[in-house]
Amino acid sequence: MDTRILLQIFLRTYLVGATFNTKGMQNVGLAYIMDPGLRALYGTDPAALKRARGRYLKHYNTHPYWTPLLAGIFLSMEKKIALGMLPADILPKLRSTTVYTLSALGDSFFGGSFLVLWSLVGVNLAVAGQIGLLALWVALCLGSLQFFKMYTFGRGYAQGLSFLQRLKSWNLIDWGQRLKLANGVLVALFVLQVAPGGGLWTLAWAAGGSLLALGSVLRTRDRSLFLAVLVLGGLVAPWERILAFVSM
Repeated sequence: MDTRILLQIFLRTYLVGATFNTKGMQNVGLAYIMDPGLRALYGTDPAALKRARGRYLKHYNTHPYWTPLLAGIFLSMEKKIALGMLPADILPKLRSTTVYTLSALGDSFFGGSFLVLWSLVGVNLAVAGQIGLLALWVALCLGSLQFFKMYTFGRGYAQGLSFLQRLKSWNLIDWGQRLKLANGVLVALFVLQVAPGGGLWTLAWAAGGSLLALGSVLRTRDRSLFLAVLVLGGLVAPWERILAFVSM
């Protein structure tokens, strides 16, 4: 397919949520993204073009960072459908499974880990007065994210569904857990930077930050139990004696 059309499709992925609605969610955005490719493939057959456009008006919702990859995969499959190598009815079935799987992975890795890391590093640098490093960090994260989107779009179009096996080998779920551990440490560092210091107060805040770091790596059920124990402990603790001891 023409490079200009591929570039147009990729740039449109940034607008996937522009017409978000409660019925189809991101479906209108997806249809808008795919339209240049569909016109290139089916432009000479109005009936086929109409059917192809209809395939992308079904319910669609996933993490926006996966949209370039999915657009590339869908375009690769549409190309095979136009050539008669795949039946058209296979796309909706595969799309549903792929979209919802990546949606859960995107929420866990990007929303629950990477974006939190991005924010916490930035906050720690800002509190420390490292404005130059903060600007460099933001630029690095933004640039890396755009590269990730371009790379996955290109691989999705070139390799189609087979790229999902490569994606599986990246072990993003495990990396998400590692990033959550790092996020816990960053929260502890932030607490130490903004909390009143001196004497045993520093140790007290360090202990509190360490507990936050520990809680970040627990599973959801274990984390809830851990927080419940902390809250109950806080309710029964003799705070007057503890504060008097720490303030000595």
